[in-house]
Amino acid sequence: LKARTLLYAASPLHNPTNDKQKWAKAAEACKYILDNASTWDLKLSSYGALWGNDAFFNPELIFGIGRGDDDNNGNVFEKANYPIGVENGSSGNCPTQSLVDQYEYQDNGETFGQRYPNSIDLNSVDPYEGLDPRFALTVVKNGDEWPTNGAQKKVIETFFGGFNAAPKYGATPTSYYLRKYVDGSCVTTTDNQTRRRHTWIIFRLGEFYLDYAEAVFNATGSANDATYGMTANEAVNVLRNRADIQMPKFTEEGDAWVARYERERLVELAFENHRFWDVRRWKKGPQYFKTIQVASIDSNLKLTRSIVTREWDDKYYLFPIPQSEQRKNPNLTQNKGWENSNQ
Repeated sequence: LKARTLLYAASPLHNPTNDKQKWAKAAEACKYILDNASTWDLKLSSYGALWGNDAFFNPELIFGIGRGDDDNNGNVFEKANYPIGVENGSSGNCPTQSLVDQYEYQDNGETFGQRYPNSIDLNSVDPYEGLDPRFALTVVKNGDEWPTNGAQKKVIETFFGGFNAAPKYGATPTSYYLRKYVDGSCVTTTDNQTRRRHTWIIFRLGEFYLDYAEAVFNATGSANDATYGMTANEAVNVLRNRADIQMPKFTEEGDAWVARYERERLVELAFENHRFWDVRRWKKGPQYFKTIQVASIDSNLKLTRSIVTREWDDKYYLFPIPQSEQRKNPNLTQNKGWENSNQ
């Protein structure tokens, strides 16, 4: 908690003068975790083992919220996030094309969005072949067999008119469904339902390799400075070198490093409740939140991107202070932009 808090405190939202000492304190706190991990029996696991029935016992987990398989939560998440067309599935969280475009290819680190920036004929090319393995562990795409349980396993169809697609009410508006955190072994049929244990990640060791890398880069001004014993690039590459990932190494510096790091953080920590806070502490709301890309696949299997524009106001970097709290303490001043709000 101290390490993450110091990282947030050093970030542009709370450190407008870019005080290097704040980044240094964050780096030292993160390094303390990494240096003592083995003593605390913490170690990195395979990416796909971070969720599922046995995730509560995963050695990478520092703190998680567990829900047993014998209570009413045992398959609620699956019912909420299984695709439309899967019995009792409700679509739930649907990953965007903007997310998919951030995954890199294993051969050279080029992203999906760089290699295929326009419309794609899925009959003639498989744009997903060779992507970062974390993609297939996070996102369900057209043609995947999902869920994995024998009672409901089928080939997912997200093209228009497909079994899991528009014009069915509630079908994915992005052409993708969520896999990460969803336990495909859960049966959600009306009869013979099964329930599984779930563990929601709050802190895990992998996060602190990324936190350390960001703090060291900003404290030293270089992704290859070994002042703290491990460079920023080396820290990121520990995650990318995992046996089930094996992605090209980070070697960048400067602005190129920042762009790639922010992409790596999105991919590694997808759907673990970081992005909402990361973009705000970086003060990059307009860059990342104002527009998103979604995809539609027509009946001829042509994938086409479209842009969805969303509202952004810089006051969203901070929450409003409730009037009830201001009445308790008249010394509290309202956060910028919310002064005339009724919040």
